[in-house]
Amino acid sequence: MVELSNIIPDVQVLLRLTAEELAATMLSLFREREKHSQGRFQLNTLLHELWPHYQDPNRKHTYPRQYESEITLAIAEGWAWLQVQGLLVPAEGSGGFYRLSRRARTIATKVDFTNFKLGRLLPKEMLHPKIADLVWEAFMRGEFDGAAFQAMKGVEVAVRTAAGLGAELIGVKLMRKAFAPEDGPLTDMMAEAGERQGRVDLFAGAIGSYKNPHSHRDVNLDDPYEALEIVFLANHLLRIVDARAKARGTQP
Repeated sequence: MVELSNIIPDVQVLLRLTAEELAATMLSLFREREKHSQGRFQLNTLLHELWPHYQDPNRKHTYPRQYESEITLAIAEGWAWLQVQGLLVPAEGSGGFYRLSRRARTIATKVDFTNFKLGRLLPKEMLHPKIADLVWEAFMRGEFDGAAFQAMKGVEVAVRTAAGLGAELIGVKLMRKAFAPEDGPLTDMMAEAGERQGRVDLFAGAIGSYKNPHSHRDVNLDDPYEALEIVFLANHLLRIVDARAKARGTQP
């Protein structure tokens, strides 16, 4: 891990890094080392490079010795983060050695690492079954606009099916028919008038804002956090559709 001091020479900068920030740099170093070694890593060996037990008068320590304990802890935290995320896995025969996982080998740049972290923000098991596969896979590939579109398209399909409406109705018109305050097939007539109006406006607004533009033209949605918000909104709308379909007796 001696290369770490070349990338982060300032010890105070190193110690201010979070575990995942330091892990990103460590992963980059591991990938580079893997090109020139058997690709097996051991935490203690990496630490001994920084803090050798023997005294070599000709060797200059990479970081001041008084920070040994703090730096060792920081590196151990970064190592643990990589393990938890499945980027470092036990090597064959183990013996305390680890190697990069298949997923780790696909993370070649800072952008790749950022996308990986964001993908962890969208656990597949949290997504509604109707959209889980397409949305999660698109998001993990960094296709954020595609993930948002597929999520809202899933809402449109689910509403049409649950309401028993024809294919001629699409987008906002479909939402306003399905949740019409006075006679919509998915409207909760037990709710008061303002709530019924709010429900139809919610669905129509979501589809009009986040599904229709992607259908009609190229929309470059490059902000993953915005895409996450749209996906979770679609997820919530699908839960509502499920509840109304169950009440109507059209739940598949």
